[in-house]
Amino acid sequence: MIDILHDLIFDYTLRNVALGSMLLGIVSGVLGSFAVLRRQGLLGDALSHAALPGIAIAFMLTGSRETIVLLLGAGITGWIGTMLFMRVVKDTKISEDTALGVILSVFFGIGIVLLTLIQNQNTANQAGLDKYLFGQAAALVTRNVITFAILGGIAFLVLLAFYKEFKLLTFDADFAASIGLPVRALDVLLTSLIVIAVMIGLQTVGVVLMAAMIIGPGAAARQWTDRLPTMLTLAGAFGALAGVTGAVISVQGDRLPTGPMIILVLTVIVLVSIVLAPRHGFVPQRIRQWRNRRAMMSVPQSPGATLQEGEA
Repeated sequence: MIDILHDLIFDYTLRNVALGSMLLGIVSGVLGSFAVLRRQGLLGDALSHAALPGIAIAFMLTGSRETIVLLLGAGITGWIGTMLFMRVVKDTKISEDTALGVILSVFFGIGIVLLTLIQNQNTANQAGLDKYLFGQAAALVTRNVITFAILGGIAFLVLLAFYKEFKLLTFDADFAASIGLPVRALDVLLTSLIVIAVMIGLQTVGVVLMAAMIIGPGAAARQWTDRLPTMLTLAGAFGALAGVTGAVISVQGDRLPTGPMIILVLTVIVLVSIVLAPRHGFVPQRIRQWRNRRAMMSVPQSPGATLQEGEA
């Protein structure tokens, strides 16, 4: 344990990977909780896949593999995908899950085609773009961590500024509209914040696994509480725990990929929460039901009730 703490502090690679993964876990956990509460589980999946063409287009236009350039491209196409999704749901009879599936498939297909075209150019500068499919956390450097911190800080500042509005939008959008709140604009803003979380996660866990980082921490936190502030805090903590633990295991292990290890740790946290969480966990609920049945059976029946049953 002491050796691990020493490495976290003094080992350059492990420190950057752990900090980057922790920032990803906190940001995606807090922002993804709103997607969980709004029953938009596929939103993170759609946004992450919609970001893939942006990475390819940004490289084709600039010829640069700088993280901030590629992430800006990913954010733009992710945001465009979000706008298309909202327009399709509003103007057609297509359901939300169907619209998300269409956006996911179309944008991901475009991204794969563009990446293939780039790879066929056989230019040395294009090496490594395919790593965004599954993440490349081991390649994180200090400037990447700083970029993640700035993006996450911007997202949290916006979240704090509009916390009450986002809370009302999440739990009662109709009432929010009735009191004059710009529901559509707030919806766009909240989803745009989730796009920022996706931007942070692309280099760490990649397009394919990013959906789990958006949904997992919030789903686990929901099992422990019914209060939004507590849920957001727990989701951020669970995301950070999964990020740091997965990073440590991947670096300490023999060439274990960081992104999948983070998701596996997060899966364990979700499963433990579903089974053992005192508030909504499977086992505590079954124990409460058993105690309630036992208490009801131990209550003596009144003579009147017995007479009525006999007469019936």
